[in-house]
Amino acid sequence: MLRYSAKQLLNMALTLFAVSFLVFALNELSPGDVTRKILGPYASQSQVDHLTREMGLDRPAIVRYFEYMGRALTGDFGDSIYYRQPVSTLIWDRLGNTLLLAAISFAVIVPLSVLLGVLAGMRERGWFDRAVSVFSSMCASIPEFAMGVFLLGIFVVWLGVLPGTSPLRADSGWAIWMQFVLPVLVVTFYDAGYLIAMVRSSMVEVMRQPYIRTALLKGNSFRNVVAKHALRNALITPFTVILLQLNYLVSGLVVVETLFAYPGFGRLMLEAALAKDIAVLEAGTLIAVSVTMLTQLFGDLGYMALDPRIRV
Repeated sequence: MLRYSAKQLLNMALTLFAVSFLVFALNELSPGDVTRKILGPYASQSQVDHLTREMGLDRPAIVRYFEYMGRALTGDFGDSIYYRQPVSTLIWDRLGNTLLLAAISFAVIVPLSVLLGVLAGMRERGWFDRAVSVFSSMCASIPEFAMGVFLLGIFVVWLGVLPGTSPLRADSGWAIWMQFVLPVLVVTFYDAGYLIAMVRSSMVEVMRQPYIRTALLKGNSFRNVVAKHALRNALITPFTVILLQLNYLVSGLVVVETLFAYPGFGRLMLEAALAKDIAVLEAGTLIAVSVTMLTQLFGDLGYMALDPRIRV
């Protein structure tokens, strides 16, 4: 397992290098002049040329790329041209907000999905199984923005018990914890629908296995068979899927953060892309790819721990 981890970490380093080069190249080839966006459409060409030289954008792209990578290895991602502050300070602050939202959502999604999925899969085609299947299908089929608008209409417009935005400011008139309610609800409903269906399907498959019927015929109680024989085997496949949701919760909450004006990582990347803020885009892409690869690594290691056959 240690050798496998070392090999995957080496692959991660090579992937990050390749991704950083591709992002840098795409930013270079994309239409639109960075200095023109900073100065505005009415700036003279001499002003644009002067700022281009001042920012070092007149040098060869490959030279600027290796200079950037050298600084990035020390934690210096440059300065944001849109927010006018160091990228490292900006991105870690926004990433911290997203990680907080992700942690709260993950703490709700996983127990809820496992509980409903296991209970539904224990007795296939029962009334509870049918109800959970309908609920999970509805949650998975409704887009995030539609779910957000629906919840805003109920809790903000109709009942007036929750804030419509989540700027995470105490001076907004709402408590900080109340500003998390709607974003967490949207993420939970959208993400739990798929996970519930996955856990339920895995549980149904395990409950059909011959060793489950043998354990029941030996006189073991149904609850004991589920707890000792079925549950662990049923969670092997969903375990990897659950860990992969961390990638979505960190870098995929663009719609939720934009809808509720939440100062998170996904919204930062959207604004940076619209403003062509290259420094923020490059740093954010490296972080998003790192999170994706780390969750895959942890998922593989957890899969090996649950199923010893995979280690061979």
